[in-house]
Amino acid sequence: MSLALVILAAGKGSRMKSALPKVLHQVGGLSLVEHCLKTGAALDADRTVVVTGHGGEAVGETVSKAAPEATIVTQTDQLGTAHAVDQARAALADHEGYTIVLYGDSPFIRAETITAMHQQCLGGAAVCVLGFEAASPSKYGRLILGPSGLEAIVEAKDATKDQLEITLCNSGVMCAKTRDMFDLIAQVDNANAKGEYYLTDLPGLARAKGGRCAVVTCDEAETLGVDSRIGLAKAETYFQSTARMAAMEAGVTLRDPDTVYFSHDTRLGQDVIVDPFVQFLPGVTVASDVHIKAHSVLEACRVERGAVIGPYARLRPGAAIGENARIGNFVEVKNAQLGTGTKVNHLAYIGDAEIGESANIGAGTITCNYDGVFKHKTKIGARAFIGSNSSLVAPITIGEDALVGSGSVVTKDVGDGDLAVGRAQQVTKPGWGKRFMDKLRNKKAEGK
Repeated sequence: MSLALVILAAGKGSRMKSALPKVLHQVGGLSLVEHCLKTGAALDADRTVVVTGHGGEAVGETVSKAAPEATIVTQTDQLGTAHAVDQARAALADHEGYTIVLYGDSPFIRAETITAMHQQCLGGAAVCVLGFEAASPSKYGRLILGPSGLEAIVEAKDATKDQLEITLCNSGVMCAKTRDMFDLIAQVDNANAKGEYYLTDLPGLARAKGGRCAVVTCDEAETLGVDSRIGLAKAETYFQSTARMAAMEAGVTLRDPDTVYFSHDTRLGQDVIVDPFVQFLPGVTVASDVHIKAHSVLEACRVERGAVIGPYARLRPGAAIGENARIGNFVEVKNAQLGTGTKVNHLAYIGDAEIGESANIGAGTITCNYDGVFKHKTKIGARAFIGSNSSLVAPITIGEDALVGSGSVVTKDVGDGDLAVGRAQQVTKPGWGKRFMDKLRNKKAEGK
């Protein structure tokens, strides 16, 4: 049977103290709501409906970009979780399958967990609720189990003393047959202190009709929700810890794991070595046998097998580093392709460039790629040698096996095997330096 996702992303999140909608805050370089959409993609859900509210336009733009197939609906009035889900009724009116309700501020619910809930419903459960064993359950609703499964969800404020001893708690995530879910929502009333319509009423309504309700459990961390900057930091900590463990288990060496930061889509091959204080921003792929040295930052780039990066290197979007290439300390590479075995060992900027194999780029080299309006390309052939402190004014082509003398400003193409020297002629005046400095020192001594 097909599966639909309803993602509730309408909450204000006032405790965030932010003009940015809560679900657009990021963990691992990806917004909270996009984490939920990513889970939906892993499930191959045939329908996704995102319910927006506060900051709906911005949330809708993010959702449309990340998941163009998703339907976006708006909860104009904040009248509770059941009311929020009900906004998806029209979008799912013809859906013949099951619906899972997720929360846009809970980024870590796994596809495997949702599949387990779906299986419970396929096995006859009218409603399946996701629960967790809470270390400190005081504020959570309790899941009351009986011989036939889930008997009730009791909010902490309404629980008896014995019920408060229960540590199995409600995450809010719920699954049911789509038609049944909306039939049950139609029966939810708002006879509570807040006058809101709660999704937690569904299991009780289903049982009243003779239905069986089930519970699937997961680790508490998987249900972690974000409602404050403190919660956001906790979510980031959990994400990074999980990503680091996964990397090491996959064959990556992290010299000091707690100082390495990953993004949601970081891809590292086997036998990659990562030194302390390395940051992987979104869009990074690193092949096997690469060494990333300390304090390097990589973003939207690719590094091929055997390369060495850093320390203190910055790879910006569009950087493609070839096999066994060397990018050294204080080197910045942006939108540039470097061939196999090429070396840029220190203090250089390589932007909008194509560099062939086994080229050597000396210290202080700059590709002057920007004229204030347009970006221009620098092409450097295989085995070319660029002397230290050279400025290559693009658009320009340096041929294969060419040599550029140190300190040159090169403004014209250099042919294969040619030597280019573009600097002023040196003038040496014998003894002038000492006489000049002595004169200055004498003036200083005389107080002039």
